[in-house]
Amino acid sequence: MNPFDVDTFLMTGGLVGLCLLIFVETGLLIGFVFPGDSVLFTAGVFAAQPDPFAPLWLLCLAVPLAAIVGDQVGYVIGRRIGTGVVEGKLMRWIGPEPLARTHRYFERYGALTVFFARFIGIVRTLTPLVAGFSGMRYRVFTLFSVLGSVTWAAGIILLGYFLGQVDLIRDNIELFIIASVLTVVVPTAVHLIRRWWGARRSTVGESEA
Repeated sequence: MNPFDVDTFLMTGGLVGLCLLIFVETGLLIGFVFPGDSVLFTAGVFAAQPDPFAPLWLLCLAVPLAAIVGDQVGYVIGRRIGTGVVEGKLMRWIGPEPLARTHRYFERYGALTVFFARFIGIVRTLTPLVAGFSGMRYRVFTLFSVLGSVTWAAGIILLGYFLGQVDLIRDNIELFIIASVLTVVVPTAVHLIRRWWGARRSTVGESEA
């Protein structure tokens, strides 16, 4: 997503588009390319404007629900397909580092990882998957998923809503949108470039050998 298009996305996609994006972030294993935190913050800022694209109460209800449903789908994928899902082309492109990082969180925090992962970029995309194929009890996963999704989604939306009433932010909203999205886009781009460069060097080395 282009950092300059977040406001356009929210105004054209509306609440339905926002919920779909949040669902995809953990439900379809491609969420690492979406700036979920930034979009939620921006949605909160827009909700504080004189002509909001959606009521604040509806945002705080619908968006966490979309996050919870996304977690459920990710968990089912991991449970049904098992560890074989990590051998797919998409997971090979993501690379082993994020998956290893997610495993480390599980080893350190156990079930609490499902809650904390909501606040950690790509880890929240992989956590439902790992929880599913690692055999975490469904009730435990759902409990922490609900708690984490509500705290994360509603919390960031409310933060954007209250900060959106500050004159400095309201008068320079486009700059804040760009800055917030870049905090996600830049690390993701660096990671993907490193993966591409590593794969290219490996291919060149094998051909020379």
